Amino acid sequence: MAQTVRRPAPRYGNRPTMKDVAARAGVGLKTVSRVVNSEPGVTVETERRVREAIDALGFRRNDSARVLRKGRTASVGLILEDLADPFYGPLSRAVEEVARAHGALLINGSSAEDPERERELALALCARRVDGLVVIPAGEDHRYLEPEIAAGVATVFVDRPAGGIEADAVLSDNAGGAREGVAHLLAHGHRRIGFVGDLPHIHTAAERLRGYREAMAEAGAPVDERWVSMGPTGAERVAAEAARLLSGPEPVTALFAGNNRVTVTALRVLADREEPVALVGFDDIELGDLLRPGVTVVAQDAALIGRTAADLLFGRLEGEPARPRQVKLPTRLIVRGSGELPPAGR
Repeated sequence: MAQTVRRPAPRYGNRPTMKDVAARAGVGLKTVSRVVNSEPGVTVETERRVREAIDALGFRRNDSARVLRKGRTASVGLILEDLADPFYGPLSRAVEEVARAHGALLINGSSAEDPERERELALALCARRVDGLVVIPAGEDHRYLEPEIAAGVATVFVDRPAGGIEADAVLSDNAGGAREGVAHLLAHGHRRIGFVGDLPHIHTAAERLRGYREAMAEAGAPVDERWVSMGPTGAERVAAEAARLLSGPEPVTALFAGNNRVTVTALRVLADREEPVALVGFDDIELGDLLRPGVTVVAQDAALIGRTAADLLFGRLEGEPARPRQVKLPTRLIVRGSGELPPAGR
């Protein structure tokens, strides 16, 4: 029967050090270092004593200290807007896979869509000497990162470009995707199309609104400004605005939802209506293909976005000298039924 190794009572937050191992094994620090790093120059008996001390104390090598001596920490930070948003799941996973392939650890954090929290989190990660950052920005001024970038912290912005500085960015074709989605509604006979989007100062929201206006203009369909609603994407505001757009003597006959949160709320509003209303959403939603009708969406490839950003980041870390660049990735219209409903009465 194997004998249980009795360990000393844990000292939480105070991990054993090589000094503790050396004292227990009765050897010098250099000897412990040689054993830990598999270096020659230690007798078999001495190595046995050091290994026993390591096991008894639960010692683990401090890789952070080791890689700091090499000038790299083998870690990168990813700052998301909202960890609960399903869009960021595959994006985060893709960044992690690329980091892992490069032998690096990924550290995630959420800004909760708060610019100040984004700044605090980014600088905290830099203080912990991450090699690079992938940032989905909440704020519009990123000059606070200039000293960090100048000091060698590779930084790539995702979903929205950096504000106030030149930096690499990986974006979706937001305007083009919205233009295609609205053109799809127009092709199915709609002329009065409502647009419900996010706050107007947000880059993605502004670009999607631009795509909506361009599609309407290309079709010769005038836009009544009462059909456009920009603001917070909380359920209460979106539901009220969707109900407003769908009421009155000349209601809209179709809705274009500016992001996945808007789409979900719009679906709840439409579920209570007798007459069907066409809907196209920007960003796919979970179970959107199982509804009846299925939800037609303009989909972004979140995994491709994350992978592209991570590849760009590690390319910089490996010495790519090019000026900051912006990569724009295409979107895809997924036709499922809700966007193909004709205007009422047709």
